[in-house]
Amino acid sequence: MFQALLDLFATPDTRADLQPEDARAALATLLVRIARADDHYAEVEQKMITDVLQTRYELSDADVQLLKEDAERLESQAPDTVRFTKIVKESVPYEDRSGVVEALWRVALADGSRDHEEDGFLRLVVNLLGVNDRDSGFARQKVIAQMEQEQGE
Repeated sequence: MFQALLDLFATPDTRADLQPEDARAALATLLVRIARADDHYAEVEQKMITDVLQTRYELSDADVQLLKEDAERLESQAPDTVRFTKIVKESVPYEDRSGVVEALWRVALADGSRDHEEDGFLRLVVNLLGVNDRDSGFARQKVIAQMEQEQGE
């Protein structure tokens, strides 16, 4: 999967060869990239990535760990963010992309702070995903409310 996704970056049109696991790997890589955007890949962010992927894709512990490890390698070797977002955008219908934005916000906010590098990266990704500002704002507010509720429990 790792090499296949890297190979997709060498082709100008990803739609022809896109597989469901490619979209999964692209999202996982975006989650790693947002966590690393502030140059601090905190353990709490890594755990949130694992939780998000496990919940979203109903993966076993072993499968989610492999996906996260592949995403970490891919993120460090991939040339740009545009191709990842393109894969996700082509694979996920608009009405479901707010869930992608929520996942990104969960990772960005996992360490308890909003960093300007993460905010900037999220603005870029949301735009590239074709999600409008209103829906992105609602996704962020929803995540903040959920995280506050989880902390209160």
